[in-house]
Amino acid sequence: MRRRQRLLGEDDNLQHIWPSFADVTSTFALLLFVLVLLAYVRNIMSSKQLEAYQQQISSAEKRLSVLSLDLDRTQREISTGRALLSASERKLSAQQGIILASQQELEGLRARLSSIALLRVEVLEKVKRSIEAVLGAAPPAGVPAGGDLVRIGDNGNIVINEGLVFEFNSFAIKPSSTALLETLARALEGVLDDPEVREYVDAIIVQGHTDDRGTGSFNRELSAKRANAVVDYVFSANPNLERKYASYFAASAFSEFRPLDPGENEVAYERNRRIEISVALRDANVRKLIEQYMQNVSPAAGAAAPGAPGTAAPGVPDGVAPGAAPPAPAPAP
Repeated sequence: MRRRQRLLGEDDNLQHIWPSFADVTSTFALLLFVLVLLAYVRNIMSSKQLEAYQQQISSAEKRLSVLSLDLDRTQREISTGRALLSASERKLSAQQGIILASQQELEGLRARLSSIALLRVEVLEKVKRSIEAVLGAAPPAGVPAGGDLVRIGDNGNIVINEGLVFEFNSFAIKPSSTALLETLARALEGVLDDPEVREYVDAIIVQGHTDDRGTGSFNRELSAKRANAVVDYVFSANPNLERKYASYFAASAFSEFRPLDPGENEVAYERNRRIEISVALRDANVRKLIEQYMQNVSPAAGAAAPGAPGTAAPGVPDGVAPGAAPPAPAPAP
């Protein structure tokens, strides 16, 4: 009994050693409050961070939307640019085709215009060869055999050796020249029978020339009579020539103003009393080619258009009506 009582007495002092239940509860409550407070603070901080993150996300989304709009606009611009580039390429390709075709046409016109420069010489060469063929087959009396019987003079006219010479102060043809005129009449018919030559020949002009003795009016009348005498003689010598091709022939008078020899002696006078044959080419085809060429070349600023008032037709000298035969150039001294 005594020992139990002693132990019990010791238990009475335990209340001084262990806290009371209320104290423990208060402590737990305080800890729970602190934890809750910490959780609340943490939640507040997380909410602010989340709000900041959301603002950042919203700002990024706005920037992304703006960038998306810019990208769409850029893509549309690129698409439009590609379409314009494709259209420009097609237009450029079409223009290149037009330029190529124009260049080819211009090259063709240039080639044809270049051939025109030689056209007169070619026609005259045909006339020369035809006359030489007839003269070679049946040379008239007084014409030397061999040699260059027919030549083209410096002025582009046909000059025949042992030419059509007249006596002084006379339009009567020398007897020694009649055989040559008969041969010339046959040769001219053969030339005009060639359609390629006839296509470009506008006129065959028989030119009368005198020496410088006598008055100007007398010499003009005399040279006209000499030219007409030659035309009359070739027509009478070859009626077929007159019947088929009389419309191609013309006579002109140059008096003493185009001498071949400026000397004052019988040799010079005899050379200057002569007949020359000039072939005038039709200029219609030449003008047509030049007009086609000019239509394909940009005219210079302020340049007068072909056919405008005050301008001569292409290929026609001043004072010569379109379609008319231009005057023959003066012979070299």
